[in-house]
Amino acid sequence: MLKILLPTIMLIPTTWLVRAKWLWTTTMVHSLMIALASFAWLNNVLDTGWNSVNNFMATDPISTPLLILTCWLLPLTILASQNHTSSEPKNRQRMYITLLTSLQFFLILAFSATELIMFYVMFEATLIPTLILITRWGNQTERLNAGTYFLFYTLMGSLPLLVALLILQNSMGSLSIITLQYNDPMSLLSYADKFWWAACLLAFLVKMPLYGVHLWLPKAHVEAPIAGSMILAAVLLKLGGYGMIRMLSILEPLNKELSYPFIILALWGVIMTGSICLRQTDLKSLIAYSSVSHMGLVVAGILTQTSWGITGALILMIAHGLTSSALFCLANTNYERTHSRTMILARGLQVALPLMATWWFLTSLANLALPPLPNLMGELMIITSLFNWSWWTIALTGLGTLITASYSLYMFLMTQRGPLPTHILTLEPSHSREHLLLALHMLPLMMLIFKPELIWAWTT
Repeated sequence: MLKILLPTIMLIPTTWLVRAKWLWTTTMVHSLMIALASFAWLNNVLDTGWNSVNNFMATDPISTPLLILTCWLLPLTILASQNHTSSEPKNRQRMYITLLTSLQFFLILAFSATELIMFYVMFEATLIPTLILITRWGNQTERLNAGTYFLFYTLMGSLPLLVALLILQNSMGSLSIITLQYNDPMSLLSYADKFWWAACLLAFLVKMPLYGVHLWLPKAHVEAPIAGSMILAAVLLKLGGYGMIRMLSILEPLNKELSYPFIILALWGVIMTGSICLRQTDLKSLIAYSSVSHMGLVVAGILTQTSWGITGALILMIAHGLTSSALFCLANTNYERTHSRTMILARGLQVALPLMATWWFLTSLANLALPPLPNLMGELMIITSLFNWSWWTIALTGLGTLITASYSLYMFLMTQRGPLPTHILTLEPSHSREHLLLALHMLPLMMLIFKPELIWAWTT
């Protein structure tokens, strides 16, 4: 574990001490080496037990794919941000990279924590760097409003979780994730117990986000700089799913009754947010709402509490992390050239940037879950487990899948096809840096087709 954590911490002094002209190259190479070293966690990932265990941290087949995704994303965010921050003073550029590194540090500690209180503290600590990124490096004046939404939604959800964890500590005597699952199920009978059950999950449902408490996400995504959007979509939303998987094994007896409204709300959210995507004019807003739609399926899959549901949720979380991050990178390349996120003002770009249109096509297909990509495998497993839970869900999930395909194609056609508008007179050509960035997103996704058991969790 320290093999990854120590180099991540040392990236911060490296960022501040390296010469200005080598800043981006050094940090990029350093973080890529950390990402490659993190693949060592995949050893023994198919065992059912825990690995790399020490007093505070451990990895298991649920947390390993999420930890590797976190490490893989740091070099990609650094690669994506070079142009965006090039006009800023060097000290601000250093601060930007420091915030991204600290975010990775907190996320590694959150995903590998064996104590629930440590997980909670790191879950909250990720707020601070993300909030600074949104409010300081966001593009529009709305960014302060977006930061306020992000902060208060997350805090409102997570304070009941802290109280719930303290009550659990009081009754169980321990908050170790490793041992809690072996304790006798609690007899949750009173109304207070039901509120406690909801308090345990509320923080994660807000973070996912569940439809109904999702309003912070489109605002945060639209206003965040490119690195903020990538980390939010790819990793921070997955913290909610990971927390739910961990907590639900402890909350066993009430899951059957109390999950109903949340599953229905999640599936209704898939349809509603998908419909909202169909009438979006803002490109980043469309991708943000599509994240809410995909996370609705993940919430429903986890709440069924079947091995298929949880496996499907984990596969979809990893696949969605890579896909939505790639989509935000593509939206950013458009924004850097046309200085507008409005799709109708920047269409027909296939004529001008044909290779970039290929990346758009591939990521749009991944977003609508084309076989044989892991996105489809995750969605199918969740839909199957939901159908087993209640066959009525096939209507909601089927409609949701149809709408997802519609808005993914709508996004591709609106940005790439048609005549090039007359107001676009000069377009900067696409850079090899951008193609490398997108290749590093799509290659892992393609390679997971050949070895999907790496992200299957412990059902193997």
